Amino acid sequence: MIRQPIVSVLGHVDHGKTTLLDRIRGTTVAAREAGQITQHVGASEVPVETIKKICGPLLDTFKVSLTVPGLLFIDTPGHEAFTNLRKRGGALADLAVLVVDVKEGFMPQTLESINILKTYRTPFLLAANKIDTLPGWRPSNSPSFLESLKIQRPAVVGELEDRIYEEVRKLHELGFEAERFDRVTDFSKQVCIVPLSAKTGEGIAELLLILSGLAQKFLKRQLSVRPGAARGTVLEVKEEVGLGKTIDVILYDGCLRQGDLFAVGGLKKVVVSTVKAILQPMPLDEIRDPEKRFRRVKSVSAAAGIKVAASDLEEAVAGAPFWGITKEEEAQELWREMQTELERLRIESKIDGVVLKADALGSLEALENLLTSKNVPIRLADVGDVSKRDVVEAGAVGRSDPTLGVVLAFNVKVLPDAREEAERLGVSILEENIIYRLVERLEEWRAGRKEELRRKKLEGLTLPVKLRVKPGYIFRRSGPAIVGVEVLGGILRPKVPLITEEAREVGTVREIQSEKRGLPEARKGQEVAVSVEGGVVGRNLFENSILYSDIPRNDVLALKGELSSLLPEDALAVLEEIVGIKKRIEPGYGVM
Repeated sequence: MIRQPIVSVLGHVDHGKTTLLDRIRGTTVAAREAGQITQHVGASEVPVETIKKICGPLLDTFKVSLTVPGLLFIDTPGHEAFTNLRKRGGALADLAVLVVDVKEGFMPQTLESINILKTYRTPFLLAANKIDTLPGWRPSNSPSFLESLKIQRPAVVGELEDRIYEEVRKLHELGFEAERFDRVTDFSKQVCIVPLSAKTGEGIAELLLILSGLAQKFLKRQLSVRPGAARGTVLEVKEEVGLGKTIDVILYDGCLRQGDLFAVGGLKKVVVSTVKAILQPMPLDEIRDPEKRFRRVKSVSAAAGIKVAASDLEEAVAGAPFWGITKEEEAQELWREMQTELERLRIESKIDGVVLKADALGSLEALENLLTSKNVPIRLADVGDVSKRDVVEAGAVGRSDPTLGVVLAFNVKVLPDAREEAERLGVSILEENIIYRLVERLEEWRAGRKEELRRKKLEGLTLPVKLRVKPGYIFRRSGPAIVGVEVLGGILRPKVPLITEEAREVGTVREIQSEKRGLPEARKGQEVAVSVEGGVVGRNLFENSILYSDIPRNDVLALKGELSSLLPEDALAVLEEIVGIKKRIEPGYGVM
């Protein structure tokens, strides 16, 4: 007796992995996912009866008699951040389907997926998806690609041949022999390419037939049912009505029965409990988002996606190993494995960096890898909801580096006291359920913070300005002098000291007015009245004279350096004039 093979579905984001499984199952999982992008590993069983029904006459055409009880598909995330989850899926898989958009071809995560399959020596076939998007393609009602191909025009067939040849060429570069499935001469050496459309269903029959045929011909030994203790991986920890805390598990080895003792990894300790109930999704349903109710079973053998109900599962964590055991002492071996993994993933340091909270170990690892690749330091990274302590940590970082004092919350709750503390401290919490969007939001937030800090820094500096005292607009000669001026360039603000073209001191602008209204600033082209403390008309202030702001050397260096992009062109030109004036009396003025 052989078990159903585990088939991992891999490929680039948006190349149609979940949509392909939806077509086989008759479900709508892809449409219900956040951003229509898979975030976690899922599992669904396709019984042999369904495979026979879809394949139909092809079974006779290819002389295949199905002996596998079905196929267990593992749906994996396609975004580059999920390398770790795809590795886990690849490690579990007996076979794999590499989904490639027939028009886009090989993309970064396609190549990454192939490397994973190479690492684990997982045999795979390539699903050349989206043939319905080829110009002129005529969709058929048949699930068979070969039947659909018969009604296509020669030009369309030629276009498809070119696309398939490109995939053959790319696989050859990567060290694989490949051919379209109906031209393969040696299934043990060549990668099958199955053209299909997840949207219309064309080619699904050939895909299922070849997967089943390859499994029962080449994998009999590894598919033999093993009666030993259960081995699996926790996909998710969930609260279920009437059951309390439960864990979704991919069982990849052994057998699990109601009443069995088991151990599962937690963040602080290994959890040992007894199976109260085992629930399986209905055939053709998806464990992570079922459309129908689970069915209760007394026992289950690998391979299967199951939900386990038991006590004391509060400490269990997604991504941890699941072991069936006979005595509690065996749990210590599992805990030693877990501690090694946790020490690598959980971060707690005193460096300035972001605070990261995620819903599962896999998500945490994916985010850590992505942030590290973008040179974003991490102060704290852990699994679980955002707490008050997380906000306090981010607040401490923000006091020394405002561009890092933020909490990243991936697919977790923000506890009420944490939200209150964030408001009190002014700490931002970025919440998302799509990893790449969370990282994008972090980059946008950091860019905004940097710009805000630059503008604040600019507010504390003396800015360049060039004025002309207008003749006939002397309103008060002294104490302070009030005169009308035209702004020839730059930015005029109160409290700016003024000098003449000869670098002689004139006084300090106390107030700016226009039509008897005070102004915070005036710019090029504006005519305003200014009061000048220390200015005396006829002594150091004259009609038609040109005046400049007297800028401290350090302010000049900042304005010419990191803050130069915040100044208009006319202000930068005035700054150069001021540097030229000041250099006559201070030769080192304005030099970096």
